[in-house]
Amino acid sequence: MLLSNHIIILNLRDNMTKSDMVEKIYEKIGFSKKESAELVEMVFDIIKSTLETGEKIKIAGFGNFVVKEKADRRGRNPQTGEEIIISARKILTFKPSQVLKASINAK
Repeated sequence: MLLSNHIIILNLRDNMTKSDMVEKIYEKIGFSKKESAELVEMVFDIIKSTLETGEKIKIAGFGNFVVKEKADRRGRNPQTGEEIIISARKILTFKPSQVLKASINAK
């Protein structure tokens, strides 16, 4: 029982949250926690507003964020088997850079 609780705690640490980012900036750069939180929010606001306009975001050594258009398509209702039209929509894609891929695979 104790082991399974320990595994759950480890699995929760597999995600980095905004709060974790704020903490890292606070520790590494020395900004106050308030300034660190404002910086993280500002960066995410810029990314969000840029993507909302349909612009690509290219971050050297990290990757590209691109909003793509998906056309209408035919699909099926899995419960009834009835054919339906799935409406057009926008999707967000991320393609990691070769540098990021190499860094991840080196570990």
